[in-house]
Amino acid sequence: MAAATISIEQDQFCCSVCLEILRDPVTIPCGHSYCLDCIEDYWNRAKQKGQYSCPQCRQEFSPRPLLSRNTVLGEVVEKLQHSGFQVPPQNVSKAEEVKCSECTVRKTKAVKSCLVCLESYCGAHLRVHEDRFHGKAHMLIPASDQLREKLCPQHDKVLRLYCRTDQQCVCSQCLKGRHKGHDAVTIVDERAAQQKNLQESSLKSLQKMKDAEKEIRYVVRYIKHSTEAVVEESERIFSKLIRSIEKQSGEVKEQIRGQQRAAVSQAEELLEKIQRETVELRRSDAELEKLCRTEDHLHFLQKCKSLHFPVKSVEMPDTDALQYLMYKTMRGALADLKDSLDETLEKDFDRISEKVMSLKETSNQITSEKAKAKNTDHSYNSEPKTRADFLQYYNEVTLDPTTANPYLSFFNGHRGVTTRLEPQTYPENPQRFTSWAQVLCKAGMAGRCYWEVEWAGNGGVSIGVCYKNMNRSGGGSDCKLGHNSKSWSLDCSPSSCSFQHKKESVTITDTKCSSRIGLFLDFRAGTLAVYNVSDTMVLLHKVKATFTQPVYPGFWVGLGSTLQLCSL
Repeated sequence: MAAATISIEQDQFCCSVCLEILRDPVTIPCGHSYCLDCIEDYWNRAKQKGQYSCPQCRQEFSPRPLLSRNTVLGEVVEKLQHSGFQVPPQNVSKAEEVKCSECTVRKTKAVKSCLVCLESYCGAHLRVHEDRFHGKAHMLIPASDQLREKLCPQHDKVLRLYCRTDQQCVCSQCLKGRHKGHDAVTIVDERAAQQKNLQESSLKSLQKMKDAEKEIRYVVRYIKHSTEAVVEESERIFSKLIRSIEKQSGEVKEQIRGQQRAAVSQAEELLEKIQRETVELRRSDAELEKLCRTEDHLHFLQKCKSLHFPVKSVEMPDTDALQYLMYKTMRGALADLKDSLDETLEKDFDRISEKVMSLKETSNQITSEKAKAKNTDHSYNSEPKTRADFLQYYNEVTLDPTTANPYLSFFNGHRGVTTRLEPQTYPENPQRFTSWAQVLCKAGMAGRCYWEVEWAGNGGVSIGVCYKNMNRSGGGSDCKLGHNSKSWSLDCSPSSCSFQHKKESVTITDTKCSSRIGLFLDFRAGTLAVYNVSDTMVLLHKVKATFTQPVYPGFWVGLGSTLQLCSL
């Protein structure tokens, strides 16, 4: 059908005056088609009297052409309408669109507005306006229904300038009056300047939001890591407490078993005595029976004096005392212990809960102070400088014997360690370093943490941190502190000092390692710094990293060297 081969994009079935589907279409001599009412209204206007031209190609006709309906075109348009044909949405006049001031029969969409005429024009009437005022300074702007707002209310002139002094739009006449001598620029220049400032502000705001989002994501990871470290430490302490209770339980059981063995031994000794006496009585009874069978009365009287049958009661063991000890005294003592322990745990748990809540309040206060510091552009994340500053973040670290290599030997209550020629008798443990003379601390660290160690000896030491999942079994680099991606270490010897990470070594040439080394971890900032500790803090090396989980202080101790944790 014809309707199937029509191209709507060519707009050949729309009137160029009203921009809608042709109604009673007529074709003028130049070949263009219009609605009958639209073209007659166009030619009947006062401005068009005596001039009969095509609104599209501007071809003039004289005399005025006779108009008659284009039957074929009308039938095609009717078929299109019956088939559901609609004008594309961009050609439909909307309520919020600015209407043409010149259109009389059907108001169409205006495309431009004139600030001199204070009228808006559609495409066809805009061409008429341009022809009429060609060469004259009529200022055209995008179609607007608020043309009065673009004129100066005092001088009725176009607001072409912007007074930066008073921050308002003005006309040229205003600059000769009350805005005389003010800083004024064209509205184009001012628009460009303000647009640039707004775009820059927008970019800054977006960047701030991105930075804030990044910071919050990091805070979430930081909270998870810190919580993981605290939970792990609490599990370690509670496990130690449980082991202590189990040990005490074993000792109590052994005491009860000891009482049992003593009582049983006493009863068994009495039983053996009774058995011996019973044997003697049976022997005497047998002799009596034999003597009773003799007919020699004199012999009987002489021999019967040697037979003895003592009648005495057997002293039985006192089981009441043992029963009372086991079921009365011990049970009561254990019940008292349980009640005392429950009371102590309840008090301590309340105290721990109070500390957790106080830490939460302190954290909120610190967060508020940090926010205030950010708003005032002051640094709230400055690093400590003096030893007193570092000691604010001091952490008491403890060596973990379950991770120690068999050739390491502890002293000073497991706070010191050295390497021996002979292995120690440590129990098997999958967390133990099998080849390298290394040991880790018990608790993982996240946040701001500071600790110190002292070392001595010609064998040298390595002082660093590692992730908990660093390999322990074997002699490869994946098990050596500082020689893999999961660990960082400072290697100290009497003659040299270097920092190791992922098999990359940084030699420290400015100074030698002192006997006391301080380590400062800023988990959130992703930094690990090592210092020579004396009257002043001398930075040996500082590394930037992205820590993905809590880190554990770790040490390697060479043969002939010792390392000791410092208590402050």
